[in-house]
Amino acid sequence: MHVVIVGNGVAGTEAALAIRRRLSPQDARITLISEEHPYFFSRTALMYAYMEKMQRRDLEPYEREMYRRQKIERIQNRVVDLDADAHTITLRSGATLSYDRLLLAVGARPRMVPFEGLEKVKDGLVHFVSMQDLDHCERLTWSTEEAVVLGGGLIGVELAESFVHHGLKVSFVVREPYFWPAALAAEEGEIIGEEIRRHGIELIVDQELKTIESDEAGRVSGVGLSDGHHLPAQMLGVAIGVVPNVDWLREVKSSPELGRGIRVDRSFRTSLPDVFAAGDCAEIGADGEVPLLETIWYSAKLQGQRAAGAILGDEVSYTPPIFYNSSKFFGIEYTTVGECVGVPSGTRSLYRRHESRPITQRILFDEAQVRGFSMLGSRWDHTLLQQWVAERRPLSYVREHLHRAQFDVEFGRVDLSKFQEEERTL
Repeated sequence: MHVVIVGNGVAGTEAALAIRRRLSPQDARITLISEEHPYFFSRTALMYAYMEKMQRRDLEPYEREMYRRQKIERIQNRVVDLDADAHTITLRSGATLSYDRLLLAVGARPRMVPFEGLEKVKDGLVHFVSMQDLDHCERLTWSTEEAVVLGGGLIGVELAESFVHHGLKVSFVVREPYFWPAALAAEEGEIIGEEIRRHGIELIVDQELKTIESDEAGRVSGVGLSDGHHLPAQMLGVAIGVVPNVDWLREVKSSPELGRGIRVDRSFRTSLPDVFAAGDCAEIGADGEVPLLETIWYSAKLQGQRAAGAILGDEVSYTPPIFYNSSKFFGIEYTTVGECVGVPSGTRSLYRRHESRPITQRILFDEAQVRGFSMLGSRWDHTLLQQWVAERRPLSYVREHLHRAQFDVEFGRVDLSKFQEEERTL
């Protein structure tokens, strides 16, 4: 059996490794195709390469020899056509590959909107999702003094921190009233906002970008905001989210059913025979269900593993895991588990803030159980927090055992008794 996987990100690579663990090279030929980079790399660590804390090779979780040992073929090229009847794909090089099973794990691309003046821009506008984006940022940095970042989420704050590292004057434009309300409550958002400003960044909230200005050569020269203010800039980082990378599939000979992403059932099957999809590009749901898009690294990893089982004939019915994410903002750790935003009316919140340090704990709960955790400024074992949500543990149990989920950081623990505590109904 020949399994062709388009996309060597976390979903595609995890699928390849899961298949190889079960089938020997004599039983399954595996081919990984990617235009972006010949090897799987950790996209979440791009900022550390840009900030010169890691070499690019360090972004690769697996040693390169692993692919040869596991007999996983690699092709660095772009897929330009898909013929489901012939069970073939065509590469930009003109080569054609046949497959028995095909997995589309083509990820997501940066979201963009048609700002006024965008059509004149030839250089200076950057995203921060791909290895090519890293190349672009590194090429422009030396000729930049001022930069603007648009978008109040994880990628935006990573890009802003990277710009500061290189000594640029940075303005960070967020259209919401505080940083990242999609994931943080107002108190936590304000704490991160204070930290952003403490590092010399001009954080501008409740504003939108309206126009992009460029010089005679087409290089970004500044932006105009919705309140009329002008910000000079030679680099504009647009980090306003991602969308499934599926537009190219509308032009192929055999297009799978598309919505926002590639529509699949809970076994990751597309509308085409022997074609599957997983990761950021997959829109999951059975008939009559609201389709689910999970554009998050941890979910993509699990989807790749589950899709591998479906490819091998397992009965698979994917259910999203209890949500989990973690990050770091200018050295401040962040962990979120379960339901923390958009919670049902009547959900209650136990909020604690350390008396002198930027450390908070927020536990979301109802009368029966804890529903979620939002932890800022210290490191936590998310597996234990997930377990308590799955086991429907009550708040009393969690408060008694919370110390068990706290990791040692710098040879010590934050004293949980030194917190100001507040409880409220949301």
